[in-house]
Amino acid sequence: MTLRHARRLGGVTAAAIAAGLLTAPGAFAADTAPAVLGTSQGSEYRADACDSTTDPSWVGRTTNGPTLNAKVTGTGARFGVWDETTGAQAPVFTGEAQAYGQQAKVAVPGLVDGHGYAWHAWAVQDQQASAPSADCHFRVDTTSPTATVSSPDFPASGTATKYAGQKGTFVLTTADPAPAGGQASGVDCVRYGFSNLGVGGCDSSDAVKPGADGTVTVDLKVRDWGTNILNVQVTDKAGNVGGASYTFYAPSNPNPPKTLGDVDGDGTADILLPDAQGNLQYLGVNAPDTTPNAVITGAHAPYDGNWAPFQVAHLGWSNQHAPSSDDLFVHKPGDGYLYQYRNFDYGSFSQTWTGAGRSTRCVDGTGAAAACPADYASDWSKADQLVAFGPATGGFAPSLVTLEGGNLWLHAGGNFSFGTQKVRKLTTTGDWADYDLIAPGPDAAGNLALWARDRATGDLHAYPVPKKADGTFDFSALADPKANVVATGFTTAAYPTLGSSGDGDGDGTPDLWAVTADRHLVTFSGWSAPKDLGALR
Repeated sequence: MTLRHARRLGGVTAAAIAAGLLTAPGAFAADTAPAVLGTSQGSEYRADACDSTTDPSWVGRTTNGPTLNAKVTGTGARFGVWDETTGAQAPVFTGEAQAYGQQAKVAVPGLVDGHGYAWHAWAVQDQQASAPSADCHFRVDTTSPTATVSSPDFPASGTATKYAGQKGTFVLTTADPAPAGGQASGVDCVRYGFSNLGVGGCDSSDAVKPGADGTVTVDLKVRDWGTNILNVQVTDKAGNVGGASYTFYAPSNPNPPKTLGDVDGDGTADILLPDAQGNLQYLGVNAPDTTPNAVITGAHAPYDGNWAPFQVAHLGWSNQHAPSSDDLFVHKPGDGYLYQYRNFDYGSFSQTWTGAGRSTRCVDGTGAAAACPADYASDWSKADQLVAFGPATGGFAPSLVTLEGGNLWLHAGGNFSFGTQKVRKLTTTGDWADYDLIAPGPDAAGNLALWARDRATGDLHAYPVPKKADGTFDFSALADPKANVVATGFTTAAYPTLGSSGDGDGDGTPDLWAVTADRHLVTFSGWSAPKDLGALR
């Protein structure tokens, strides 16, 4: 029911004069009546319903009550407020305020939760009053909305039917209780998340509207093994905020999927790219469009709050932790540090990165220990490019190929966190400086490869690195970067960024992906049959 004043408040002016609130209009003409700006809550101004058709706005809980604002031509303004819910003839509030810059305002305390009110103002000067302004209306809601959470997959008590790393259904049920004899404004929006929600209202990008029944049903990936907390924030149409915290237990998956290139633990390799705001987004390699599976905010980048300047490589994980999802290796060209993000939480990377040490354990082509070459740098500052090459030492352990001084170097085996990996110089001619490296990962037989784009010509090269009978790999195809052209037309103008995250179409061979100059993501079957998935965020 819409609340309305039962009478023209202008007709109450005579009674107000008789009561001594006002002096009869004198020097003011009729056109000096103040113009009403609206009610406000703090610094937020809301337009009032000052006609017979506009639905009155809601004001919420404030320290001193809602503030009435009026634009006047005199030295001040007087205000009168009437309770429309009770229909009482006497005003529940009268007050006067001096005008500054033709604006006068007054706070109205003591209003009743759930009631509707009408008000108007008079311009005053030298105890003379103008004709009243138009009647305006607002409603009061000072009760916070509520929320409850339930989940068939991750119940608050009992046994979960899903594992950490999997999606579960959560039902968020909201309500905005009305006080006795009054009305409530109703729930406006809901925000939710497994982290601290921080400050944000219904204009936040993560706010959603509940259904007609007050519920929001969401499918969320639970990233942490053990105890989890889902936080819910509810805001009503008066700006009051309520919420709930839902605590549940997510068991560890005894048989997690193991897919190289998979960051979020869903068994599908992922493409990682910065978005326009500097956050790191990842998309499944077989995604139908550019909607990201998740976004890692720029605040989690090594520094500067922005992922865009960094090269991000992933293809394998340390055996010292679960889940079986890729770690990240992050490097900014020219930086002496390589940053390693251990994947303990299915791609959230909420734990602090660690510096990956620069190993001094160099080996020769046979794998035997050898003195490090004279051009081997003591830190990572000479690494112009870095790609995650694949399991060069077996299993799922990560290895890296760097481009330094025009030559390729393999970093494999050992522990990157402690700088115990073995380093091998793969080329000596220095001819690789003008190539963009791409690591497609292993094929179905476990053979590796390195791809490269000639920046001068746009030619795409594919260098096989077959697995030998003894489990080691043959790197002889890397001797000549000009060999093994498999496709043309991949110019830097057309495709500033090229990459591969493994087999996206399920045919057993790795596939290329690219980002166009206008930031469209294009996927390929191998390196042919381009498919434009649309613009990246």
